[in-house]
Parts: sequence; structure tokens; C-alpha cells
Amino acid sequence: MSIFAETVMDDLKTAMKAKDSVALTTLRALKTALTNAAIESGNKDNVIEEADALAIVRKQIKQRNDSIEQFESAGRPELAETEKAEIAVLENYLPAAMSAEEVSAIVAAAVTETGASSRADMGKVMGIVQAKTAGRVDGKTLSLEVIKHLA
Repeated sequence: MSIFAETVMDDLKTAMKAKDSVALTTLRALKTALTNAAIESGNKDNVIEEADALAIVRKQIKQRNDSIEQFESAGRPELAETEKAEIAVLENYLPAAMSAEEVSAIVAAAVTETGASSRADMGKVMGIVQAKTAGRVDGKTLSLEVIKHLA
């Protein structure tokens, strides 16, 4: 079991003892997603790399954000609030987010490095930027910043 998975298990036990139903539900879903990803990866020890685990956490957050939009458009603010509380639990597992200035500087450096001049070069820039940000910024924010620099 990876350190990340052990942390999730410890937090799950803590949530059980504290009778924190939101954290408990969220962490159980995260644990299931981690287990499923480990099984799908096909490695014999069912261990998942930390980068993959962070990607799973981001996917869980994205799913909840989509649910919030659906609940708010359907007039169900109480369900949207539950999803927001679950996002707060999941965000504890992500590394500190980068500031807008840091992201802009990295994108500007990548544009200069690749010599990109139009949106046709966006793929080259995104590859470099994603490697440098190492998951500390979501892809949508990165792509918007790259488009802004290439416009």
C-alpha cells in the first residue's frame, strides 16, 4: 500500500471515530477509486503511484463540481452544499495550488522556450507547462492561460 493510500485509510478511521459522515462518505469513495485504479493498472501489489492518486483526487473533485452545477440548475442547493463539503475534504489531499502569477510566468517561459506563436502550437506549450506545474494547477486553467499568451 502506498503512503497516499495509507493516509487515506488513517483519515478514514479518524472520520469513523469522529462520526463525520461527510468525510466518511467522501473518503470511502476515494478509497474505492484508488483500489479500482490499482486493480486496473494490473500490478501485482495493487499499489498506485502518488501522481496517479492525485489525478484520481482531481477527477473526484471534477465529478463533484459537475454535480454541483446539476444540483444548482435543478434547484437543489442542499445537495450542492453536500458536494461542496466533499470537495473541501478532497482538497486536503492535493498539493498547494500555484498562484495566477506563477502560472502566467511558467506559461510565458514555455511559450518562449518553444517559440510558439499561434494556437496551433498550443500542444507543445501545454506539454511543457503540465510537466512544470506537476498537477498543482487544473488543466482548464492552464489551457486558458496558454490561449491568453498565444492570442
